[in-house]
Amino acid sequence: MPPPVVATTALTKRYGERFALRGVDLEVPEGSVYGLVGPNGAGKTTLLSILAGLRRPTEGRVTAMEERYAFLPDTPGFDPWLTGREVVALAATLDGGGDVAGILDRVGLTEAADRRVKEYSRGMLQRLGIAVTVIGEPTLLLLDEPAASLDPVGRREILDLVRGLRGEATVVFSSHILTDVEAICDHVGILAQGELRYQGPMAGLLADERIVYLVELAEERAEELAAELADPPWCHGVVVEDPRRIRVEVDDGAATGLFRRLAALDAPVVALVPRRPSLEDRFLELVG
Repeated sequence: MPPPVVATTALTKRYGERFALRGVDLEVPEGSVYGLVGPNGAGKTTLLSILAGLRRPTEGRVTAMEERYAFLPDTPGFDPWLTGREVVALAATLDGGGDVAGILDRVGLTEAADRRVKEYSRGMLQRLGIAVTVIGEPTLLLLDEPAASLDPVGRREILDLVRGLRGEATVVFSSHILTDVEAICDHVGILAQGELRYQGPMAGLLADERIVYLVELAEERAEELAAELADPPWCHGVVVEDPRRIRVEVDDGAATGLFRRLAALDAPVVALVPRRPSLEDRFLELVG
């Protein structure tokens, strides 16, 4: 694994008696697109703010190997009377120069460059934020929920921009939208209640040693059957999705055991659909 560009040791942040972060040991490999996922309130924004130097930890330390880094908050704010071009030009001046026209073209704002920022949509503001973030060619980018609250088209545009940064910089990208992280990140960290429950390569987390079956039922017996299916050693998790649907994760090759178990329970199965585990499956397993 490449050496970490930024790492934390026993990082803790308290607000009174409440822990926002608790003993986080984070390692972000050089050149990675690192997805930081967790429910709302898990500590993602707090962690990124500490990495960016905007907050101080209560305990622990941050070790950064890069000096040129940039942070994009989840709701970037700009002076509304400025145009998009003026915003990027100002950022370029502060960062020692840059190709303003080229960056605006890259984020798809060339046609809107001379409109005032107050006329921009949420998606356009996010793209402008990315333009300001990358104009100084940082080697570490910290992006806090860059695709949150956007429509599907806007989300796809932002994800494509983040994907395009691969190879230019190390990116730490926080999100509670698991499909977004699975689509573009090669490393992932899972935060819950301020604790880092997992971190490592995405491929390792999604290794094909298990299979997930979606079990569709003709009757509302999901809760009852889930309790019975959780016992065998080949079962690694059961999630009730609704009264007639269960998601069961089993060892690869344990399909026969699952089928026999369902038959023994006289389960009213109408469909049994296999698929490989997703980030959502692993997330639910680790976070609950």
